[in-house]
Amino acid sequence: MAGSITGVKRPVRQLFAGAVSHFVEFYDFIVYSYVAIYFAKEFFPSSGSELAPLLDAFGVFAAGFLVRPIAGLVVGVFADRYGRRAAMSLSVWMMGAASLLIALTPTYAQIGIGAPIMLVFARILQGFSAGGEYTSAAAFLVESAPENRRGLFSSFMFVSSSLGKLAAIGLVAAVAGILGDEAMRSYGWRIPFAFGAVVAVVAWWIRHRSEETLASTAASSTQEQPSKPGLLEALRRHPVQCIQVFGLVTGIGGSVYLWSTYFPTYAAISAHIRPSATMIAGMIGLVVYTAVTPLVGLLADRVGTRPVLYIFAISTAIATVPLLQLTSAGFGGVLAAQIIGLVLVSFGTSIMAAVLVQLFPQRFRVTGMGVPYSLSIAIFGGTVSTIGTALANAGAEIWFGWYMAGLSVITLVTTLSLRGNRRRDVPEDGQAHVADDRKAPAETGNTRPSEVG
Repeated sequence: MAGSITGVKRPVRQLFAGAVSHFVEFYDFIVYSYVAIYFAKEFFPSSGSELAPLLDAFGVFAAGFLVRPIAGLVVGVFADRYGRRAAMSLSVWMMGAASLLIALTPTYAQIGIGAPIMLVFARILQGFSAGGEYTSAAAFLVESAPENRRGLFSSFMFVSSSLGKLAAIGLVAAVAGILGDEAMRSYGWRIPFAFGAVVAVVAWWIRHRSEETLASTAASSTQEQPSKPGLLEALRRHPVQCIQVFGLVTGIGGSVYLWSTYFPTYAAISAHIRPSATMIAGMIGLVVYTAVTPLVGLLADRVGTRPVLYIFAISTAIATVPLLQLTSAGFGGVLAAQIIGLVLVSFGTSIMAAVLVQLFPQRFRVTGMGVPYSLSIAIFGGTVSTIGTALANAGAEIWFGWYMAGLSVITLVTTLSLRGNRRRDVPEDGQAHVADDRKAPAETGNTRPSEVG
């Protein structure tokens, strides 16, 4: 395997460090959605609809996404100034602290309104952590990758997150199987959060031992050090790329949260299947997804990223509605929909990091990606569970599938706007749209055009 173009000495070790720590981050962030069905009434008692407490709990889940654009801006600037490793370490400490807080939060019966307030605060802290995590880790992995393996390294962003979700589902299912539903509602739901707080410390240690990728691509000692990027400078200098990030993430992010996070709950609500059974289907689907995603990344290394993005956008726009309707066929239909949905999603997630990283020069990379990425995830990813549950509560769940299909159409239109050739299907190092970056690479901190893509 060729060495990393950023000077990283051990790309495989970097891949391991980035993947393992990202696994922990996503476990901590996602486990909430799998235990919400157990603790919803403990924090949001209601005498109305049975779905009302769950809707409130998913509202808190969505609250974790509201701060992600702010986090993308703040942590993005931090990563572009002080390094990807420092930013990722900060993120994992915040995530671990928030998980511990959720594990220790009293119920509504114990402290009243203080309980949901503490829960909201913890989710906001988790959202801030996640808002800066993805783009910092994406830059870290792609900058560590050999030139001919960027698709593969990019794919491990979502391989690691899917493994985190598998761990979340597996632990919740195991604890629920051992304790039973009544004990899970009483105290068992706290165990997965406590576990997440512990493994966050391990993730920090792994990240601390990795190599920094920003320093290896900074201006050389013979050049004047570029000024530090400002909070809004990336948005001002690269508006087209920011819009492209937002559009690409709209369909991919929405589909990720539909098929990997919300679908087990959706199936339990629409098909009245036991939550434990839908979680099993979710685990099987994620295992398949985890195996397929690196293969799609390798495919992109051979044929380019744009054909792979087309496969994702077109297939999910066409298939989402009929796949959701398969839940009426019972567990077999739920399992088939889960597997097919996640396989289609892999064509978007496997190369998303590689595509987004290429759109910006290194000096603005994490900031430029972070704000539009987090904003799109907050609007179209974090609200999937809330919108799906609300439509089901209103008896209009058929519209949920069409809404999700529409998000994929937005990604398809955005993909059409990307320029490039067969092997370089997106602009390289942020230089396709910004003339002044091409003229003054030393000023912007760019590497050679072929170095980051």
